[in-house]
Amino acid sequence: MELLAALKSLLASCFHAPSLFLFFVTFILLVDFMKRRKGGSSYPPGPPSWPFVGNMLQVDFRNLPTSFDKFQKKFGNVLSFQMGWINLVVVNGYDAVKEALVTKSEDTADRPPMPLLENLGFRKDCEGVVMARYGRGWKDIRRFTISTLRNFGLGKKSLEERVSQEATCLCAAFETQDGCPFDPHFLINNAVSNVICSIVFGDRFEYDDEKFQRMLHVLDESLETGQGLLPQVLSLFPVLLRIPFLERKVFRPQREIFSFMREIIKEHQETFDPAMTRDFIDAFLVEMEKTKDNPSDIFCLDNLLFTVGDLFGAGTETTSTSLRWGLLYMILYPDIQNHLWIALGDFKADKTRQVHKEIDTVIGRGRKPTMEDQINLPFTNAVIHEIQRCGDIVPLSLPHMTCRDTEIQGFVIPKGVGIFTNLTSVLKDETVWERPHQFYPEHFLDAEKNFVKRDAFMPFSAGRRVCLGEQLARMELFLFFTTLFQRFTFTIPKNQARPREDPVYIFTHSPHSYQICAELR
Repeated sequence: MELLAALKSLLASCFHAPSLFLFFVTFILLVDFMKRRKGGSSYPPGPPSWPFVGNMLQVDFRNLPTSFDKFQKKFGNVLSFQMGWINLVVVNGYDAVKEALVTKSEDTADRPPMPLLENLGFRKDCEGVVMARYGRGWKDIRRFTISTLRNFGLGKKSLEERVSQEATCLCAAFETQDGCPFDPHFLINNAVSNVICSIVFGDRFEYDDEKFQRMLHVLDESLETGQGLLPQVLSLFPVLLRIPFLERKVFRPQREIFSFMREIIKEHQETFDPAMTRDFIDAFLVEMEKTKDNPSDIFCLDNLLFTVGDLFGAGTETTSTSLRWGLLYMILYPDIQNHLWIALGDFKADKTRQVHKEIDTVIGRGRKPTMEDQINLPFTNAVIHEIQRCGDIVPLSLPHMTCRDTEIQGFVIPKGVGIFTNLTSVLKDETVWERPHQFYPEHFLDAEKNFVKRDAFMPFSAGRRVCLGEQLARMELFLFFTTLFQRFTFTIPKNQARPREDPVYIFTHSPHSYQICAELR
């Protein structure tokens, strides 16, 4: 209130004194110019910007990938734009993204600051593992997280068995639908989330657990509230969060998720035994005990809460969304699922190029799929990779920031500039993929029909900030997918329209809601 009163008084005096008003306007424009100035002639080109707002009015925040695609066609693979006073760069295409993330990975490994986090009550240096600034703290947290995940089964047979058991539980849930139409969204979310929950919380949640179902819905809401123009304006002007209804609108889902996490952490603290580490939370509490005499250490309650939130969100959303795309593509393209698959452009039927046929031949119906089967299922493996490529789950990855002056594709990008790596432009790069805008499993098969991984396949990003859960996600996708298609044939419900194939952008690319029928084979 005092700030608003002072500003009102200043403006009033300005209007009563023309010279003071002219000085005030000149000063504001000068500040705007200084904040928005770019890096010279070697800086990437971009659209002209407006004072104070930059290019915010030229960007559709409900569909950033489309906006960036338009910019790319006009300004090239490395371009710039401005979010208010903040200079940003978008990198497009396989060659440029590879240079930014891999060749120059040390230069682009930082993250932009997150001023809105302070409103949630976190310490400035406690940002978890996903969005933490590049430096010793992030390296220590990431190293600890990867090491702890491995200790609890990542890359081991024990975790594979846990994923396989959860896939069986999901099949049982699908079977209860008795072949009737249903939306698989939250059943899949629950199953996938149970895997990371068993590692982080030491427990899984039943599919009818109302409290956990609420959390899964709130997780979806948190992605939705983070999109649009409003969050960008609040990032530029955090003082606006003092307006109560704005704060509640933006942060209610996040607060509810963190409240859920706090309850679980509190239960762990009450039953904590350093001699018996049950899960990730316990392992973190052990590290906190070691450094309890150093209140500034990164192993603190804030970082535990934020890191657990990172693992829960990332370990639930992207893999479950990929599986939802998988079911959608299989009902849209039944010839790939269980009929004779006819190659586009000819009419030579090939019985080996269908998921059901290959699974039946290699695994049969009497045992569960294992990761060892992957090498003997080249077509099914190619289908899973094509689901990730065509579904394009995280189109813009997470924003990077240069931690030193660097050069990408001949353009100089100064230290402290935010970078969006457009993974859509890589996964659908027309110079790399034969049919970039079609669902075409042949992208991952050679002439002899053997599986081949493509360099431009980057759904998990790349470089120093590559997704730390990539190995787990790959395991989950393969085991869930093969287990489901070993048991069921999936179809579009009778008398229902063909589901939409275009995505909904809410940070991730998600399918529109759809229903399926799961018929036992």
